[in-house]
Amino acid sequence: MTTFGVEEEFQFLDPETLRPADVAAYVFDSLSNSPEWRDVTHKEFLASQVEHASVVFTDLEESRAALVGFRRFVADRAAELGVVAASTGTPPDTTPFPSITNVERYHRIVRDMAGVIADHQLSGLHVHVGIPDREAGVVALNAARPWMPLLTAISSNSPLWRGHDTGYDSWRTILLRRWTTSGCPPAFVDAADYERRITRLLGIGGTKDLGLISWDLRLSEHLPTIEFRMGDAQLDADTTLLVTALVRALVTHALAEPEAMDAAADASAEVPPELLSAALLHSAHFGMRQDVFDPASGGLAPAGETLTRFVRTLERELTGAGDLGAVSDAVARMLREGTGAERQRTAFSRGGMAGVRRLMESTVVADHPRHGEPTASGR
Repeated sequence: MTTFGVEEEFQFLDPETLRPADVAAYVFDSLSNSPEWRDVTHKEFLASQVEHASVVFTDLEESRAALVGFRRFVADRAAELGVVAASTGTPPDTTPFPSITNVERYHRIVRDMAGVIADHQLSGLHVHVGIPDREAGVVALNAARPWMPLLTAISSNSPLWRGHDTGYDSWRTILLRRWTTSGCPPAFVDAADYERRITRLLGIGGTKDLGLISWDLRLSEHLPTIEFRMGDAQLDADTTLLVTALVRALVTHALAEPEAMDAAADASAEVPPELLSAALLHSAHFGMRQDVFDPASGGLAPAGETLTRFVRTLERELTGAGDLGAVSDAVARMLREGTGAERQRTAFSRGGMAGVRRLMESTVVADHPRHGEPTASGR
């Protein structure tokens, strides 16, 4: 069974303004004193952030318990401090320049990137999928590239920025385009080609170490994984797990293809960099509200239909992992209720910042019924 791990970033916000509240050090200390969470808790770039970097899982439902449990612990500590624990790609409002966690590497990044950091007040979802080796990782990377616009649309959850509706569903994606490496990586010939090309980036444009390779998709430098980084932090764990199940199935599908290396290269060749860049911006703008790039047709197609076909393509892998029921339920919920971005936008238009705060507080610890379990109404 293909393994996976999940990294979720959480930001603490003032309950009235929804601007960052620099209390992460206090929450981090509390997490570090917890036997359950100390080994999976990390400081993050912002003084208003903490990160959950999960253990390695093979079972989606097992990971659900861990993700919801961590979220509940963080939300409880936030409530004690009188702030909101938010899982969103961007804070709805913010300060002119963020407070940075007191780590020398982070301060060096501020010096190197200068004014870019003013808007780098972002929280993401990163999913690691286990690979047998880096050659297999390049196969998976090449095969996944064409699907990154759809995955970006599904995981859009940052429509608000500096007190306004940006009109984009993933403003975080737009802000990240300012970095030296951003968006989707190019296709690679093999692992040696990947290593050669990322190494040449060192020292140029602020890329002082390989951890600053900021593509939406990359091979991990410290784990035997391929890392999907396109996602905004998600309102609820259910959507996090939807993205997780889909990318795990996508990697499994790619590596099982006959002549996998050639098949992945052919798939990437059908989506040249300029088309992929435009498609990613289109997804950041419209999310799942309109059309999305469909690799099968090579052009735009209705988002809901494209997602449904994508799930059908991965049905064998999702079934084999025991994830098809959970994915089907989560897709139906998304198509009915909207992405995180759509839900934030609706809350903001109806209730302003107070409405967004209520949404964040109600969703950060939400735990939807498993596939086949009754809802509260008994349906």
